[in-house]
Amino acid sequence: MLVSACSLLYLASGLAGCKKFVAIEPPKTQIAATTVFADDASATAAIRGIYSQMISDNNFCSGSLSGLTLLCGYSADEFVYYGNTADKIQLYSNSLISTNGTIKNAFWQAAYQYINNANSLIEGLQQSTQLTATAKKQLMGEAIFIRVFCHFYLVNLFGDIPYITSTDYRVNKSAARMSSAVIYQNLVAELKNAQGMLSGDYSFSNGERDQPNQWAATALLARVYLYEKDWANAAAQASSVIAAQPFSLLTELNSVFLKNSLETIWQLKPVQPGLNTNEGNYFILTTAPAEVSLSPDLLNAFEAGDKRKSAWTGSYTAGATTYFYPNKYKIKSSNLLTEYSMVLRLAEQYLILAEAQAQQNNLVDALANINTLRRRAGLSDLPATISQQDLLLAIEKERRVEFFAEWGQRWLDLKRTQRADNVLGLIKGTNWQTTDALFPIPESERTSDSNLSQNPGY
Repeated sequence: MLVSACSLLYLASGLAGCKKFVAIEPPKTQIAATTVFADDASATAAIRGIYSQMISDNNFCSGSLSGLTLLCGYSADEFVYYGNTADKIQLYSNSLISTNGTIKNAFWQAAYQYINNANSLIEGLQQSTQLTATAKKQLMGEAIFIRVFCHFYLVNLFGDIPYITSTDYRVNKSAARMSSAVIYQNLVAELKNAQGMLSGDYSFSNGERDQPNQWAATALLARVYLYEKDWANAAAQASSVIAAQPFSLLTELNSVFLKNSLETIWQLKPVQPGLNTNEGNYFILTTAPAEVSLSPDLLNAFEAGDKRKSAWTGSYTAGATTYFYPNKYKIKSSNLLTEYSMVLRLAEQYLILAEAQAQQNNLVDALANINTLRRRAGLSDLPATISQQDLLLAIEKERRVEFFAEWGQRWLDLKRTQRADNVLGLIKGTNWQTTDALFPIPESERTSDSNLSQNPGY
């Protein structure tokens, strides 16, 4: 397995992160650890350095052209691709091969880089005697959260994966794939652990919602339970977030994605001068698209009068052709920072709760929760006589139009509900095979680690 050679000292400097990946070698962090864990401020800078990497590296969490949102949207049915890059054509046509460099760099290597950095912090925090108890507890919770967050996406993109909890290169270089069932057990246990460590408000981050707190861990735990089909626990965790004081649904849709909006549970703060979010920079069209626009299939999924279509999509006309783009973020470029990249937000918890309740045949409460979001979007309530099956399909559709162009939610939803064959089989035609639901383990990783098996179909 490959990870970054970045040191804790580099992270604490606040720089965006390493661009080079190298084979695992013994970590060279002894001197760095002395500096990083000398006081609360230095240790906090180190954890914030990971967030800076996540938003500024051109991969995984960045919202860039090689981020989760765009690449998973290509694999699903959200976008039209106009480029000629072979790796992205493979994603768009669901014809991936195991040597696809984008899959390796943007997903596998990037996620394990952040996991390795989080593990370095966890080990340093465990050994530190110079930090205050409050800071140590909060930072430990954040590092565990990062580790869980990255493993969550890895297991959903690749299936069985190595679950890495140390920086011991001798162990990591030959790590084998762990079953998805055991990985989910780990995710639950670690998130519960993080819940007990993290602050219940945003005072530790000066009121900014750009570092995970207890509610971020709870929101992600609700999602993990949903993916596990543990409906009761998913409902319980989502309900607790909805009831929490720091959050409320915003009636003004154009305010949802502003920095520190009341709907925000966790955002990543942009760090590149002259830019707000990468999503705004890359998605907003000022010319005919060279890379991406919204698919007609997605646009047709909106009901007539849905305010989300008018508020969260934009259009650009070139000649006789009109192209539509995601417009959740309104700023293409500006030195005035008004938008942060949304990672977790309150609306998801309403739909997690609705789905968990519907699966338990509690249709009355499920309807109340989905209708909360429909009313905000200017839509009428679903009929009270709706069947359980039709309600679950309505929730799937609601998730599609609420979370389009957000973190590959559509791709993951189709996979976890086993609807990918029915939906993508029709749209993608003969290109779609059931085995396409999992991405291939990068071949170069298998070459360096003989314990990594390949997914079927590759």
